[in-house]
Amino acid sequence: MFDRMRVVDERPRVSTATEAERLIETVMETLSALSHVVGEETGLVKAGRLKDAMEREARKAELAGTYMKGVEQIKLNAVALARFAPEKVKRLKSAHLAFQDLIDLNQTVLATARAISESIMRDLATDTNKQNRAPGYGPTATVGAGVFARPNAGPMVISKSL
Repeated sequence: MFDRMRVVDERPRVSTATEAERLIETVMETLSALSHVVGEETGLVKAGRLKDAMEREARKAELAGTYMKGVEQIKLNAVALARFAPEKVKRLKSAHLAFQDLIDLNQTVLATARAISESIMRDLATDTNKQNRAPGYGPTATVGAGVFARPNAGPMVISKSL
């Protein structure tokens, strides 16, 4: 009964130099494709083409999921990878650092776009909530300025029926 409850790690383990290189190359290809999609998204958001940028979301999510699975495999096999392909591990680390820089830029661009859109929405809400009255009517009327102005005077009504 105890054997059935034991969790078995079914993820593949790297045991040769060829497997190590193949794993690293696969992760590098995924990282390259993800970097390309994130770079496109950043450029489109900078250009104000938000709808086009949003169309890349599904592909970006798919690649990010694949990349994270690859990173898990890399972590699981870190010792073997360092032994079988140390130069490729260094290349992967530098590619990951470059990707981090790209993500930082992407986050900055997205934060700027968010701030701009919030500012536009705030200005629209303020303009929409303003009263649409002619300035000559109401308690703050300024018609007849000068010594004869009555601050709380309303509009004058003339009756022709008398």
